Amino acid sequence: MAGVGKLLKQAQKMQRGIAEAQQQLSETRLDISHGGGAIKITVNGHGLVLALSIDPEFLKEDKAVIESSLVAALQEAANKAREVNESAMSKATAGFSLPGL
Repeated sequence: MAGVGKLLKQAQKMQRGIAEAQQQLSETRLDISHGGGAIKITVNGHGLVLALSIDPEFLKEDKAVIESSLVAALQEAANKAREVNESAMSKATAGFSLPGL
């Protein structure tokens, strides 16, 4: 039964690590610039968009260009947030192993 106790302690440690990582991700700010700075997006580590700024000069461009640039910028922000999130979760769960798996 000593193995079960050790496993339980590992699980509790991992749970605390995940909670801390989640808090840090909420506080993390990622600034993404796209289109030579025409579009600026700020997201947190969970991928929640916190701010969006579009250069007024860029708004004079064709609607399709603006839309595709905005989509690309949002995708870039989401990808960066996902990378940061996966890295943080990987660190939080490092060393946790289930016997027999």
